Amino acid sequence: MAMSIARGGKPKKNVMDIPPRREATTSYLEDDMESEPLVLGREALEVASAWAVIGIFGIVFFAIVHYMSLILIPVTLAIVVGLILGLVADRLGRAGVPRFGIALMLSTLVFAALFLIINSLAEPVATLLQEGPNFAERTINRFMPILEQQHWLNISPATFETGPMSMQSLIENSGNILGVLTSNLTPAIVQGLIFFAALLLFLYGRLRLRRTIIMAFPKRRQRLMTIRVLNSIDQVLGYYFATASLCYLGLGVVMTLIAYFGGLSMPVLWGLFAFLSSFIPFLGITVMTLSVAIAGILTHDGLVFALLPAVIFFTVHLIMENLLFPAIMGRQWEINPFVVFIAILFWTWLWGAVGAMLALPLSLIMMTVLAELFPERKTVPHLPG
Repeated sequence: MAMSIARGGKPKKNVMDIPPRREATTSYLEDDMESEPLVLGREALEVASAWAVIGIFGIVFFAIVHYMSLILIPVTLAIVVGLILGLVADRLGRAGVPRFGIALMLSTLVFAALFLIINSLAEPVATLLQEGPNFAERTINRFMPILEQQHWLNISPATFETGPMSMQSLIENSGNILGVLTSNLTPAIVQGLIFFAALLLFLYGRLRLRRTIIMAFPKRRQRLMTIRVLNSIDQVLGYYFATASLCYLGLGVVMTLIAYFGGLSMPVLWGLFAFLSSFIPFLGITVMTLSVAIAGILTHDGLVFALLPAVIFFTVHLIMENLLFPAIMGRQWEINPFVVFIAILFWTWLWGAVGAMLALPLSLIMMTVLAELFPERKTVPHLPG
């Protein structure tokens, strides 16, 4: 019997006569999917096109940066140095020193520091270029017994008598190096003049430029965020490089003592090299340690005593970078070493030696801006009592 009569006389449907809801719903969905096309492909294409536009913009931007390196390198260096000296400029301003006096004073101090560094390096570099072939010959004679013991290298004294590693080739290459240095001397002088002019003008108009950047945003919230970002950049760069300068100055004094007691010539110059190279992470300590090791091998006969100054310097630098420096700076100033390493490789490839020096400050600026614009929201878990 398909239907039964209820109390009111109306027929009542049997349960078996009701169609299943899931099958009906499934058929309706299938009909909708057949009638309307999927939009997932269009959305994916829009996302890919957006990222492609960003990538093309980045390629064009860095191509322009590389093409205009003659002007952008000194200007960028002047801006970074001006930001580092921002805290000093603010204190001098609060002390009543006029803006032009602050700019002139700080620019003169930077010029004097660079002049002393170049003057101290001029004589050793000239001596090295003049005595280059003799130095190379002494180096080959000193390392030849060690290289001959490594049979897999297939190196013998005849290797350095003919071919690209002979003394005649070294003399010709030294002449090419002098030619390259001479051809790059005029651009270096031009860049130096641009740097000091840009530094003087940046320090003089720093507050006005800062006010212009802040007022360029229409909303109050955006202006407050801009003020916070600019203050954080000044604080990070000023505090970081002031602390780093004191630590690296101590490292330079330690290196001077190591070179003096290790029997190396010109110990003060080694201390200056240690101070300057420490501002370039990874690359500076590597070049400095290898230089000290080579100088020790050329100075002493015993291999252990020759490598001792390099080992001591590397150990002191390692302790300072991993224990002393983080303890002074604190964890809030901690920098990701992988990011800094990639930045050094990129800016060295883009701008050479100056790019390697600018890699750390530019990384600090970028990380500070990102930290202020996208602050971390730490959630406190509710633990059971």
